[in-house]
Amino acid sequence: MAQHDTGEHADAGSALERNMPAPGTAVERSDAFVNPGLPPHRLRVTDIDPKKNKQAERRVYTLFYVSIIGSVLAVAAYAAIPIDTEGAAYVRITTALLGSAIALGLLGIGIGAIYWAKSLMRGDEIIEMRHPTRGTDETRARAVEIFELGNEESGFGRRALIRNSLIGALIATPIPAIILFRDLGPAGNPAAALEVTMWDSGTRLTRDPTGTPILASEVTLGSVYHVIPEGLLESEHKLEEKAKAAVLLMRLKPEDLNELPERTDWSYQGIVAYSKICTHVGCPVALYEQQTHHLLCPCHQSTFDVKDHCKVIFGPASRPLPQLPIAVDAEGYLVAQSGFLEPVGPSYWERS
Repeated sequence: MAQHDTGEHADAGSALERNMPAPGTAVERSDAFVNPGLPPHRLRVTDIDPKKNKQAERRVYTLFYVSIIGSVLAVAAYAAIPIDTEGAAYVRITTALLGSAIALGLLGIGIGAIYWAKSLMRGDEIIEMRHPTRGTDETRARAVEIFELGNEESGFGRRALIRNSLIGALIATPIPAIILFRDLGPAGNPAAALEVTMWDSGTRLTRDPTGTPILASEVTLGSVYHVIPEGLLESEHKLEEKAKAAVLLMRLKPEDLNELPERTDWSYQGIVAYSKICTHVGCPVALYEQQTHHLLCPCHQSTFDVKDHCKVIFGPASRPLPQLPIAVDAEGYLVAQSGFLEPVGPSYWERS
């Protein structure tokens, strides 16, 4: 490590040319300038004690290996621990393990990089004089020298364990995110999974979460129901199905509805049903303004007008909420005329 004397500091060009003098060597240059008040550089224990230097190196690559272990544990926790649809215990356990493992992976890289810089990389003050940014041959040659000097100062090229463990940690860290995001939808086309829900012709609308069928006479003006299809609670994949099939049911005055011509028979006496899944990024649309008949997504404030076939009147959503065609069966219960006629959920670029 190089040390400047207390009265003078060399510029970056001088630092390149002196080629890493031994610790304690003062640098005298003709282009040096008066110290502006910086304190003299103090050598660290890792600069003067090879044993401490080696200990610091071991700590750095150990932290990088800890990061790799955290990333592997995150993938293992996600793949090995099932999510029990009959209760939330496994969901909580998996979430806690995933969060802890991913945090371990990120902290290992972060702390290791900071400790490496603080204990092993060059620690003295260097002042670089400003110069014109011209792409001359000399500038390019100097840039190469700077990279070579940086490699020498950091020890990246000669500290094989630190280098290899860092590369491994950087490769392993994104893997949990890739696995989790990759599992959000089927291969090739996530939108395909959103085209089919549990809604079908004759499927009764039931209350969420009890599964109780809903009589048309129970739906009063200004009310809103959170609705799921009948039979969803018995499904083996009820969480996945509910995430696609959740519906909001509301009753307005029939004269207040501005229905599309092709959808005049999709409602029943002012009762309308729309997907609860926002068409922006899929958040649940759960806020209903009774006086204005607006639906609000709390995530990014997309607002939909129920009176006008749930068209977007504010926010980033690019299309209306899909409408579920409904009718009434012989017993007076609300039923679906069919499934959704368009994919529910986020508007991916290919159908935005």
